[in-house]
Amino acid sequence: MIDVAHEVREAEQRIRPHIRETPLVASPGFDGRDGAPVFFKCENLQHTGSFKARGALSKALALGREDLDRGVVTASTGNHGAAVAFALARVNAKATIFVPENASPTKLSNIRRQGGEIREHGTDSGETEHFARDYAERQGLTYLPPYNDPQVIGGQGTIAVELERQLDQIDTVVVSIGGGGLIAGIAGYLKAVRPSIRIIGCSPANSQVMIQSVAAGEILDLPSQPTLSDGTAGGVETDAITFPVIRETVDEFVTVSETQISSAMRTFLDTHSMLIEGAAGVAIAAWQQRATDLAGANTVVVLCGGNIALDTLRQVICHANP
Repeated sequence: MIDVAHEVREAEQRIRPHIRETPLVASPGFDGRDGAPVFFKCENLQHTGSFKARGALSKALALGREDLDRGVVTASTGNHGAAVAFALARVNAKATIFVPENASPTKLSNIRRQGGEIREHGTDSGETEHFARDYAERQGLTYLPPYNDPQVIGGQGTIAVELERQLDQIDTVVVSIGGGGLIAGIAGYLKAVRPSIRIIGCSPANSQVMIQSVAAGEILDLPSQPTLSDGTAGGVETDAITFPVIRETVDEFVTVSETQISSAMRTFLDTHSMLIEGAAGVAIAAWQQRATDLAGANTVVVLCGGNIALDTLRQVICHANP
């Protein structure tokens, strides 16, 4: 298993001049209901609108000039692709970004704004990742993984370094899970420096590949159903180095329904007047599900992104069933 704390410290040194320290916002509108103080870590306000900028910068800044000049390839449902394009612009390089055919138009527009070249393949993120990695190998290009890489995980984990500075007492951290780079970075670091902190991982019930894989003790090939949380949807690579980290450092797993995700997003928008995407709604919904048991504990909910399509936002606001 990788030394996550070491990777996070190295990434912190690389990316700090290029990244925002996002705000940690107290939320009396939420925590007053169950006596469970909650703080939102607003990665929806990060460059490119999600935490993915951290991991992409960490990896891009660690690559040598020769690797960059060969050309960089990645796979993404949207946020990672925009982050890679953003990061490579800072090292004078370009990326080809493979996306699923059903990727969010809003997230594709974000990739284009950052200067990324988009190509489509497949309808599941796991399938797209496999194809992109194989394409890079065949063409002699550099592959920049969305989560399955120590330096990417280290970059995502720099969120935890900021949390240490921002809040003296942290009892619980709630993080959404897709491929696991975000939660592996945060949990791997926090468990090394503050082992008493409880880590709760969460996924939509419609796409919980990593959660089911941890329960089974091996990475499973499972289908995913449509979900508002497109940023966490899809398969997990069979050799994912996030898997053993999550298995060893995450204390509890929660799944939430599409109705719970939609309700959480509406409540947050009404309370804080900030946009979040479905994957952030998953974390809020998971906290709401566990709030009574967490009464009296300082809980941080990581809002992983804010890139939401207008049609999806309209669906959420109008209470339509996803």
